[in-house]
Amino acid sequence: MADETRTPIAPTPAEQSGFPRTAIVTGSDSGIGRAVASALARAGVNVGITYHADAEGAQGTAKEVSERGAKAVVRQLDLTRLPEAADVIDDLADELGGVDVLVNNAGTGSNQLALDTDFDTWREVMSVDLDGVFLCSMRAARRMIAAGRGGRIITITSVHEHTPLVGAAPYCAAKAGAGLLMKTLALELAEHGITVNSVAPGEISTPMTGQTDVDPRTQPRPGVPLGRPGDAREVAAVVSFLASPAAAYVTGASWVVDGGLMLMSAPGAHHLGNAEWRRP
Repeated sequence: MADETRTPIAPTPAEQSGFPRTAIVTGSDSGIGRAVASALARAGVNVGITYHADAEGAQGTAKEVSERGAKAVVRQLDLTRLPEAADVIDDLADELGGVDVLVNNAGTGSNQLALDTDFDTWREVMSVDLDGVFLCSMRAARRMIAAGRGGRIITITSVHEHTPLVGAAPYCAAKAGAGLLMKTLALELAEHGITVNSVAPGEISTPMTGQTDVDPRTQPRPGVPLGRPGDAREVAAVVSFLASPAAAYVTGASWVVDGGLMLMSAPGAHHLGNAEWRRP
């Protein structure tokens, strides 16, 4: 009979270190950001919370984090005021005692055809959705390298990292740029034990989509294979996995969380009865 003895596999450094201790989640005053902060806190991670204008919402997120037994630190972050706004990442890292995970979630968009988009609108979207991601990631990466424990950088992009949308030229350009930036950083930061990934949601029931406190199961979406929008907690679950030791060998990937939306290009095109898709 063959010898069934197996040599135990030694744990990886990430497995030995356990779950991260500290995280910064930008734009975590509501929606996906709040769900991510709450999910990480549930795993015992202390969380730096940022907001642009909704200070009350940020305090609500901090309360959720505290109720889960983790430390919460709140700061305002205005990514239209770059590069100095990125100082907030260092400020939060100082107060938290480091940064093991950065989640770039803060974002904005526009809703007009490219021909009607002025340069100021273009620049505002690019500043928040791409420039801000770059600068915050660099601040966090330098901290992670100095600490010598590796780390995680996770950027919330969009399905429009991968597929275009009429009326959203700057948004699509910025999200696509952020997605490829993550892949480039995955190559450059791997030697430091830092993994870098993006999470690309489809329609999620959040204030940004006009669905504050809406149960996505009550919102039929016939064009989505799963038939509904997503829940912010479903996106947060993917982020939480990518932040965990279980994802130690995952880097340079874009995790699409869209209920199958991106699979519908051919079926959708064949069943359209009009040209309304040409309008924002």
